[in-house]
Amino acid sequence: MINIIGGDFGTESKDTRYSISQNELKTALKLGKKIYIFVETAVLAEYKTYLANKDLDGFVPASVNDVRVFLFIEEVYSLTGRNPIQSFDISQDIISYLKEQWAGLFQLLLQEHARQKDINLLEKMESTADTLNQLVNFLTEERSQGDQAIRDILLSNHPLFQSLKKTMEIPYRVFFENLEEMEALLSARQTTALKKEEWDDEDMREYVTKWFGTRRLLRIKDNLFENDGKIRILKPDEWQDDFVTIDDWPEAEPEAVKEDDIPF
Repeated sequence: MINIIGGDFGTESKDTRYSISQNELKTALKLGKKIYIFVETAVLAEYKTYLANKDLDGFVPASVNDVRVFLFIEEVYSLTGRNPIQSFDISQDIISYLKEQWAGLFQLLLQEHARQKDINLLEKMESTADTLNQLVNFLTEERSQGDQAIRDILLSNHPLFQSLKKTMEIPYRVFFENLEEMEALLSARQTTALKKEEWDDEDMREYVTKWFGTRRLLRIKDNLFENDGKIRILKPDEWQDDFVTIDDWPEAEPEAVKEDDIPF
């Protein structure tokens, strides 16, 4: 969020201590959004004078039309967290500063993306190692239980569980034995199954989820389930990442933005 503070207090919100734009900033802070705050240079300069004279009767600021602007700046400076506050004279000052900041953020994003690949690989290796360890224990200690024990081990470590847990950001352990149980889990997280005739690909089950605040399309490989709905047992090397995907809900293509209309 980009918040610009000038000399005009603006339109009051229902809480008359703050303007509408001030309440937008407070809401963004509660939601943990990345925020850049810009204060007009003249306002910021007189803010220091305000701090020295705010307890004196008759103080009339020259750079703002309402002393509540200074009260809000004082509150902004007291906020915890990293919320950069930058002065500006013209709009180009804001554009130049944001270009520098976002270039740095983009570089960090690329580095983080590269690290995430390594993390994903380690998670897969750990999951596979756990499964193999249980199989070894079975083969050496519990051979009398037969093939069912192996199936139970493979089911409890099914890669679909970990994939759904990560894709849907589920904070608890995921386990189910059939399609009906999986769809009950998804339904509890505001996710609805589409009819088969609505699928884009007959091999991929499709679900609409609102769990992330906006509609998104979840796709799950159909052949992960047997004809009777039971989950199909997979060995770790049979799993593919594209068996479970999630994408933004397809919407009408926006009109093309002309390059000249982009401010920087």
